[in-house]
Amino acid sequence: MSENSLFQTLSDVSPKGLRLFVRADFNVPMEHGVITDDTRIRAALPTIRELVERGGRVILASHLGRPKGRKDAAYSLAPVAARLAEYLKQPVSFCPQSVGAEAQAAVGDLRDGEVLLLENVRFHAGEEKNDPELARRFAELADLYVNDAFGAAHRAHASTAGIANHLRAVAGRLMERELNIMGAALQNPERPFTAIIGGAKVSDKIKVIENLLEKVDRLLIGGGMANTFLLAQGYPVGKSHVEAELVETARALIRQAASAGKTLLLPTDLIVATRFAADADHRVTALDAVREEEMALDIGPDSINRYRAAVATSRTVIWNGPMGVFEMAAFSQGTLAVAQAVADVTGTTIIGGGDSVAAIEKAGLADRMTHISTGGGASLEFLEGRALPGVESLARRSH
Repeated sequence: MSENSLFQTLSDVSPKGLRLFVRADFNVPMEHGVITDDTRIRAALPTIRELVERGGRVILASHLGRPKGRKDAAYSLAPVAARLAEYLKQPVSFCPQSVGAEAQAAVGDLRDGEVLLLENVRFHAGEEKNDPELARRFAELADLYVNDAFGAAHRAHASTAGIANHLRAVAGRLMERELNIMGAALQNPERPFTAIIGGAKVSDKIKVIENLLEKVDRLLIGGGMANTFLLAQGYPVGKSHVEAELVETARALIRQAASAGKTLLLPTDLIVATRFAADADHRVTALDAVREEEMALDIGPDSINRYRAAVATSRTVIWNGPMGVFEMAAFSQGTLAVAQAVADVTGTTIIGGGDSVAAIEKAGLADRMTHISTGGGASLEFLEGRALPGVESLARRSH
């Protein structure tokens, strides 16, 4: 049984000879049919390999992109089957359908330890509508449902939630790891517990901040979203990106932190430029000296030192969102410094969000983190404290 007693895992089943509908997340970036980043494919390998070794008949399903319920060759999963075969060092059959007679025939041909990948489930309009009939047709293909798609767990779709109304459901190893590590950090963290939240918009992270303020000891804010907080404190922000309609929300969050006795760190200095460009002239400035024509594009050296110091004594760290425009070298120092500080932590370190993951990989520090979430939107909703339909379906049909 998982550490989370609400759901079962691969350890609770005997897969030999069973038809296993494994919902993975193969929503990988492609250009002209060529996979440009196979991180999500590699993340699914432990579950697939274990089921193969234990004699299961593995039926893989996933979405890719937004084909809007229509068959579209640009969103075919065929390249994923080829990449999987390379990693697994065995053939991976590909079915150009995901339900129906052709899919049933392909499943019928499977033998113990063999792997089949079905075509993109979003080629069916009923997938994103969680159509009960489509969910039933998926379930007809299998004896057991294995959900390993944490990245799609926040979607109530036919292959992530509806199918569990018809089959016993268990978590794959990736899903198990995501839920256990992030769940433990939120429910029973080793302290001090620090959250680092960045990115462009406060609006994307309001619920995350509200939820984390109840749980963390320290909250560090950076990136474009920090500008709204600085404006809320009365500082000039020039041409910086701000969400003026959320200034009062930012003030309320500052008050919430103070009343709860939590440390809320905002930038004390900034790197500013007059143009949003990699070659723009830039300077370090105090908060009260940002000029009308300037925009904040990174946290400054004093902010970096304060953030480093806060992270250094932490035992649990969750990081979601960069400190600045890290894609441009001139404005990447804050993000890279925080990445190094998190890597040096002795304790649990969790990275969530595409930009944070990209920054960690750019810094060459991925192997020094406890956990890098594959979740994206699912990670954000988990940090918000929201119930995820894909996880609820596991709890509903585990026994």
